[in-house]
Amino acid sequence: MSLLLTVLGTMLCSLTLSSEVMPQTDFNLQGMAGKWYLIGFATNAQWFINRKASMKMGTAMFTPTADGDLDMSYASLSSDGSCWESENEMRMVDVKYDEYALTHTIKTKRGDPTVVNKLYGRGVDLSADLLEKFRQFSLETGILPENIAFLPKNAECPAA
Repeated sequence: MSLLLTVLGTMLCSLTLSSEVMPQTDFNLQGMAGKWYLIGFATNAQWFINRKASMKMGTAMFTPTADGDLDMSYASLSSDGSCWESENEMRMVDVKYDEYALTHTIKTKRGDPTVVNKLYGRGVDLSADLLEKFRQFSLETGILPENIAFLPKNAECPAA
């Protein structure tokens, strides 16, 4: 019973913290346009825990739309030479358009919320201060320390 209460309390804290994450004020949609490298990734999701050791850096392309949204496509080269691709919606938390972007997403699948924080860079290297900022933000949004990863560099997927 004690374990169940601890787990439920942790989940509620995590959801409360995540719901308080505010998007960056004065966000510049055009400033996000272009290519970014996924450098940091943090989530307590089981799929991540099972795969984080094999994850590598990938590239994201952000494209502003006419209606004010931001489309994002992502690709990462797998060890077998194939490319893994995805699309997501996210909240921009902190952005310096020529250097980094810190994002926060809450995905809900079958009523089960999953927090995913990501750190993007315009280049493949970011300062130790920015990596620590991402780590602290992830901890504050309920991510366990062991579920915060800084991804190793990787070759890019060939252009389609």
